[in-house]
Amino acid sequence: MTGLLVSVTNRHEAETALESGVDILDMKNPAAGALGRLPTETVAEIVALAKGLCTTSATIGDLPMQPELLAAAAEGMVETGVDIIKIGFFGTDCHEACAAAVSRAVAGRARLVAVLMADQTPDLALVPALQKHGFYGVMLDTATKRGKHLLDYFDIDALQVFCSQAKRHGLISGLAGSLKNTHIEVLAHLNASYLGFRGAICFGGNRNAELDANKLLLIKSLLQKNNSGYVMPLMA
Repeated sequence: MTGLLVSVTNRHEAETALESGVDILDMKNPAAGALGRLPTETVAEIVALAKGLCTTSATIGDLPMQPELLAAAAEGMVETGVDIIKIGFFGTDCHEACAAAVSRAVAGRARLVAVLMADQTPDLALVPALQKHGFYGVMLDTATKRGKHLLDYFDIDALQVFCSQAKRHGLISGLAGSLKNTHIEVLAHLNASYLGFRGAICFGGNRNAELDANKLLLIKSLLQKNNSGYVMPLMA
């Protein structure tokens, strides 16, 4: 079934998410961009808190597509002990070189998930290259958070193609990008490995506000109600 990824910014939010029950506890700073990075000390603290309870992931920031820069950022995040490191692939240039560099730097010490930006015309031909370079998964998100959401850029048929392509190449798949609870019914039936949420589980629907436990529980219940099908385990 499709899992639930929830992005948190601090220990208090992490505790709330863990109490509610999540499949992937994701750590990022939404005030610093789509994939804003938290301090490694904060990530390490939350990883220790979540140990044995769920899979953890963390972002490395909205960085330019420079292989050495991305590799260094990913290598620094490895030291936190996080299970998954999410790498943003912005624009269209130098993507495979970046994937190769990050993979060499991490060297199997964490799992890598590529985040493609649905609002930047992502090249899905990158998916086979991600498999070649040992990535664990690929997801779609949006780089800009200005009232639009994933479905404004990819229709259901295109999202189905994306999820199927990821599965065909042995990668887990994720869908995010200002998703709301009203999107769950249609997206759950695509059998993505997980759906990711931030703004929809915060007070006032503001991704920079504090996590709202009641909204998180609503999202979780709706996802459980609409879940169907099989996807590969989030962690082996």
